[in-house]
Parts: sequence; structure tokens; C-alpha cells
Amino acid sequence: MKKTPFAMEVPASEVKNSWHEYIDLVSRGRQEVTVTRYGKPIIKLVPIEDDAPKFVGWMAGTIEVVGDIINPIEDVKWEADE
Repeated sequence: MKKTPFAMEVPASEVKNSWHEYIDLVSRGRQEVTVTRYGKPIIKLVPIEDDAPKFVGWMAGTIEVVGDIINPIEDVKWEADE
């Protein structure tokens, strides 16, 4: 198996035996997996790109962004302002 930071080549027989591990690599690890047969590439597994904000680290996938997290809140009176 050849591996680079975001791409790897794997024989079809290995993917067949460990299908769920490669699905996790592609979906969670954001890696591309090129599946080979007799040393020649036959298919490529790639993650689907979405427009959702990307969070990294051990909390990845556990945070839901609701509303605008960049711009300040203007209509809220803070306790310290009283």
C-alpha cells in the first residue's frame, strides 16, 4: 500500500477485506484511496465536498453551527453593560 498525506493506493483485494476501514478513511479522514488491480488503478474513492464549516481534532463532527459565528451580536445587552 502506497500512502501520502491525503492519497493512497491499495489493491482491490485489500479493500474487499477491509471495506469499512477504507470508507472511514475517505469519509472521516478526508483521504483519497485509489484502488488497483494487478498494479493498475481501476477506481478512486474520494470524499464528497460540502460547504459546511470544517472542524478538526478529536471533536470533529460533534459541533453544529447554528447562525452566524463570525459577526458580533449587536442587539444583546450583556450583563457587564448594566
